[in-house]
Amino acid sequence: MIRNPFQWLNTVVTEPHYFFHFLVFFSYLPIRISASSIFPHDVSLLLLRREIQAILAFTIFSAVRMVREETWEGVIGDTLLFGKAFLFLLALYVDYHLALWYMVAFLVLYILSQQPVFPELGAAKTMTPLQLESTLIEGVSSRYWLVEFRTLSSSTCVRNSRNFPELSVTYVNDNLSFGIVDLGLFPNVADKVGITLKGNVGLPAYILFENATEITRYPKVDFDAKVFHPSVTKEYLSRHFELFTFVCHYWIFAGIFVSAFRA
Repeated sequence: MIRNPFQWLNTVVTEPHYFFHFLVFFSYLPIRISASSIFPHDVSLLLLRREIQAILAFTIFSAVRMVREETWEGVIGDTLLFGKAFLFLLALYVDYHLALWYMVAFLVLYILSQQPVFPELGAAKTMTPLQLESTLIEGVSSRYWLVEFRTLSSSTCVRNSRNFPELSVTYVNDNLSFGIVDLGLFPNVADKVGITLKGNVGLPAYILFENATEITRYPKVDFDAKVFHPSVTKEYLSRHFELFTFVCHYWIFAGIFVSAFRA
């Protein structure tokens, strides 16, 4: 999470996705000021009421998503979506040509820009297919590896990109390591681990390996190759892979080793 306001400002300016959204939203102000001199007084007052209603509704929806969403990437994504919806409705009230212009602008933003992922990796390591295979087979660093398979073209992966790094910081130890494989860069890995890239369904996917053997995964795939994909949260992943057990086992064995060494 970015706690420094100047970091937020720097992110808005440097990230094309946020910067272009800011320009599109800001463009409504000069258009609105110009339109106020054209519209009759009663129409301007009615438009002002609609704008106040839109701002109140936008604030309520954003506050609800802020409470329900676990990651800031999800909150920002929903906030921008609500903002575009309300801006389109206001533009439609002003003039349908303006609404069509904003629709085209939003379509261009969707095609040309993409919401950035969480920039930090925590204790996780980005891995190529060769690094993943050699690490699992050799088993030098850790006995267990929890690997996230994701692609940056998936909005679900972007919205949940903060979970895995933060999870790795909490549960990493000598017995458990965390890795990240980008299927957008290495799509051939998907077939090897049984992940479908069709429509990015089932991503992000998480697989727990013991040496080179898969123990469990999330989400699971049924016999019809349909993927059941509930919402991904740190709490759910921790329960599903029983990560707290790895930490307990690590400290138990560490305590036994220290006791034996002292004896």
